[in-house]
Amino acid sequence: MAKIQITQVVSRIGATARQKATLDALGIHKMHQTKIHEANPQILGMVTKVKHLVKVEEAK
Repeated sequence: MAKIQITQVVSRIGATARQKATLDALGIHKMHQTKIHEANPQILGMVTKVKHLVKVEEAK
């Protein structure tokens, strides 16, 4: 399965509590922090909910 790299590029200030919880579940706690995850349906669904806060790239 493919891997994706998720980086927070917009501040979580002003985001809803649910969006903040989603970022925490992805393991992202600070600006410009990057995590690599498998591209499974659960992770892709979480990324969709916070797509305005993160940048997603294919991991190398």
